[in-house]
Amino acid sequence: MKTTITLLNKTYQFNNVKELLAKANEEKSGDQLAGIQAKDAEERLAARHLLAELTLSDIREHPVIPPEEDEVSRLIDEAVDEKVYQIIRNWSLAELREYLLSSQVTGKEIDWIRNGLTSEMIAAVTKIMSNMDLIQAAGKIAVETHCRHTIGQKGVLAGRAQPNHPTDDLNGIKASMYEALSYGVGDAVIGVNPVDDTPDNIKKILTMIKEEIEKWKIPTQNCVLGHVTTQMRAITEGAPADLMFQSLAGTEAANEAFGIRIDLLDEANELIHKAGTAKGPNRWYFETGQGSELSSSAHHGVDQVTLEARCYGLARKYKPFIVNTVVGFIGPEYLYDSKQVIRAALEDHFMGKMHGLPMGVDVCYTNHMKADQNDMENLALLLGTAGVNFLIGVPMADDCMLNYQSTSYHDIASVREILGLRPAPDFESWLEQMGIMNNGRLTEMAGDPSLFYTV
Repeated sequence: MKTTITLLNKTYQFNNVKELLAKANEEKSGDQLAGIQAKDAEERLAARHLLAELTLSDIREHPVIPPEEDEVSRLIDEAVDEKVYQIIRNWSLAELREYLLSSQVTGKEIDWIRNGLTSEMIAAVTKIMSNMDLIQAAGKIAVETHCRHTIGQKGVLAGRAQPNHPTDDLNGIKASMYEALSYGVGDAVIGVNPVDDTPDNIKKILTMIKEEIEKWKIPTQNCVLGHVTTQMRAITEGAPADLMFQSLAGTEAANEAFGIRIDLLDEANELIHKAGTAKGPNRWYFETGQGSELSSSAHHGVDQVTLEARCYGLARKYKPFIVNTVVGFIGPEYLYDSKQVIRAALEDHFMGKMHGLPMGVDVCYTNHMKADQNDMENLALLLGTAGVNFLIGVPMADDCMLNYQSTSYHDIASVREILGLRPAPDFESWLEQMGIMNNGRLTEMAGDPSLFYTV
């Protein structure tokens, strides 16, 4: 395996695949904070040249975290389809990139090839792709999932309604939920981040949302984004939950900082399929985001893009209904400005789709980051062209509980209108019955939540 290259009469030496992956990465403040970034643009270019020449077997045979030291590494390696891997193992990363971008290669062919890839191979090819490459390749891949109804079809952009409230007041949550529905948002899930992470509170919120879903016959799912153990207790006590939620990280140590291990997720998976209120096969909602492993000092010297890919390798074990990266939520320590946020979102979306995941994005930033709402609107449109499964909507793009900036309900409606996208089919039919949408376009009634107070 070649680890030395000379460019413009200067020789660059890299110690191992882990270092090569880190230094080939686009500039990220998180990698700088970890002290693993390229020294300059020239070293980054040299790392990419070498990385492009590595074979897929080089990547697999030199894992960034050995399987004997990490359960996520073991899970990812054991999931490889050996028959597919043996066919492609001698491909270089440059050849993999060309294959993914070829006009003759379809999404179904990508579906087949990904079974022979590890998460680190997917992260590696991401590093030698431009933003447009990531959009083009991801746009070929459609991932359909079914919980209480189906999302992910080509031409569909779903939305998560996020009606958070700073005191978990049920009437406040309900008012925000009605506003989301009035803009045609909520087909991915009506999901609340609770202030009070207790079984009683989670049960209370889940019950209210479920009652509204049944009252209005809404084809959607409910979820309260508490810790998985709290949700498990609530469900055991009779809470009506369609989806189980959990945040994931890309290393065993970082997941332990989240209070989870694979055996706990296995137990929760069994519970939601036994006692959950949905009938479809896909009953998980996972969230990820570049930088979480570094924030818990559990990154093992691995760059944040590679670690993010490993999150998706873990997530696909459970065949989730939806997954999203909360791309700019952690802050400028990990993604400094809008350029880094946009790049990270396109990377995450591509890598998630390459894992066969129903990938969405929380297009977001914190107020101390060098970004603004125009940047987020640009990113939302880019993701729409890339075929993102869903975006997240909060009132006026300002989450009053989590205190960060995201996309609004009407932003999602605008992305659909601009790009000719539609809500999930069952949800669109319901919107038409409610008079909110007609032939794929919002009516004059849209944006007026008072229609839900007339009965």
